[in-house]
Amino acid sequence: MTPRSQDTEVIRAAALDGLPHGFLGSAGGVSEGQLAGLNCGWGSGDDRDAIAENRRRAVDAVLPGARLVTVHQVHGADALEAGDWPDHDRPPADALVTNRPGTLLGILAADCAPILLADAEAGVIGAAHAGWRGAVAGVAASTVAAMEQLGARRDRIAAAVGPCIAQRYYAVDPEFVDRLGPDHDRFFTDGPAGKPHFDLESFVVASLADAGVTRIEALGLDTYGAPDRFFSYRRATHSGEPDYGRQLSLIGLA
Repeated sequence: MTPRSQDTEVIRAAALDGLPHGFLGSAGGVSEGQLAGLNCGWGSGDDRDAIAENRRRAVDAVLPGARLVTVHQVHGADALEAGDWPDHDRPPADALVTNRPGTLLGILAADCAPILLADAEAGVIGAAHAGWRGAVAGVAASTVAAMEQLGARRDRIAAAVGPCIAQRYYAVDPEFVDRLGPDHDRFFTDGPAGKPHFDLESFVVASLADAGVTRIEALGLDTYGAPDRFFSYRRATHSGEPDYGRQLSLIGLA
């Protein structure tokens, strides 16, 4: 078990200054053992009461009293307007948008890139989960388009890309490089074992820019290489661990 601080860590982005938001780490929760800390993922094998308490603490750290809305993430590109569904019946999607005050959008990740977005003038926010599948499928563009349906303008949207796996740890198969094609060579480098390594964060930033977002902040925080700070699916897999925690990223309207 990795020991973790009892204080909830809330990482904020300058691009979203003035809005309730935060990229949370693994510190500050009640989960124990292998998933010790602020594990907020219903998809883990963690104690259900511990997950519920961790999610309550996460909400209190960002926008106390808000209604947390999440989805059943499927590594796709669908973006939904946040609804009133219960946690046990979350629709499949990888992004959420809303213009409703008192709503807190939540995205889970454990190496994939969480994206928080806002058009503060229009009062429209979004949150997206971008693993390589979702990123390639266009989840960033889908989220921006869904925000526009609620009155946002893409030239006013600010976005922040939170903690995700760093390129140095993200080895991929050559077939993945071929799938993206030569126009995307800049997102790959040769790793020490001869396998290509993918720069997920930079790819997500480029996807947001392609969608018309001009203010983008990448936090440059690595999940894999910081076991005292973040959960990591790939690190857990490489360590032979049967389960892994998920950290929560949140954005809301007061």
